[in-house]
Amino acid sequence: MKVVTVTAGHSNTDPGAVNGKRTEAEIVAEMRNMVVSYLKTAGIVTRCDGTGTTNLPLTTAIQLAKGSTLAVEFHCNASTDRSARGVEVLSGDKHKAIAQRIAGAVNKVLGIPLRGDKGWKSEGSGQHSRLGFISKADGLIVELFFISNNAELALWDEKKWLVAKEVAGVIVDYIKGLD
Repeated sequence: MKVVTVTAGHSNTDPGAVNGKRTEAEIVAEMRNMVVSYLKTAGIVTRCDGTGTTNLPLTTAIQLAKGSTLAVEFHCNASTDRSARGVEVLSGDKHKAIAQRIAGAVNKVLGIPLRGDKGWKSEGSGQHSRLGFISKADGLIVELFFISNNAELALWDEKKWLVAKEVAGVIVDYIKGLD
């Protein structure tokens, strides 16, 4: 049986990046919920690290992801440069193509730049090295947009359901293409 694990980065005890009263953990839990809803509607079997506002820690996400056909964790990027923009998906080399397709889906809806190689960055790129969700669970980390960029945050608020629908569509196509 094909299973997709969808998790939200950080947790209820670790808010991640913050912009005003908005936290990364809240935003990505919402994205997880929307994507899981679309996947279930498409008949995809899912596992996730919580429902509603529940967002369990990374150790739980890693355990859930092990043995999945595909594992995706959502995050928001942040920078001290409030003009920093774009979407990127971090993964191992074997997931480069699906990572680029997921980044492309976000780019299509939000119109924000694709960072790295058409939206893909290897696990060891830049500030990132040995990320547990990738190294221990063979997952993908989707940095949806820069929470520190007010314009990108506003775009997200306006179009988040469309982003979730496009990303879920890419995942459905990937899973169904494995048949």
